[in-house]
Amino acid sequence: MSKHRIIVLSFEQHQKLDNLIRSGEEKARTITRTRILLLSDRGEYGTGRKHTGEQIAGSLMCSRNTVQQIQHRFLDEGLEAALYEKPRPGASLRPKITGEVEAKLIALACSVPPEGHKAWTLQMLADQLVELRLVESISPVAVHYRLKQTL
Repeated sequence: MSKHRIIVLSFEQHQKLDNLIRSGEEKARTITRTRILLLSDRGEYGTGRKHTGEQIAGSLMCSRNTVQQIQHRFLDEGLEAALYEKPRPGASLRPKITGEVEAKLIALACSVPPEGHKAWTLQMLADQLVELRLVESISPVAVHYRLKQTL
């Protein structure tokens, strides 16, 4: 990290990070990022010691690259961006199987399987949902999870 750019946390930021660690409700990834920022703090509320990126990475069992990325994200984009991930493009925010599709999936799974088969397979159910144009595409794993939740 450049010597010209150091991390200095305000009292409010430091308190927020302390509370995140103490709450025990955050994801492990968020806690690691929180600890990276706390150990990187060179302000008056910091640990009082100057930690190198290698020391931080070693103590938190993460890579030096992770430490650098979190530090740079904090300096460039702020605290929230350093702690939490941005939504990934292409990740569906809506489930593919909604109420109506779920009802038809259950009815299909409980119906007589196609000729030549003793039972419906997850792949056959997924293919049938696509063939009936209930969904554009779906994996057998998604069908499994939905059936596991409902049956």
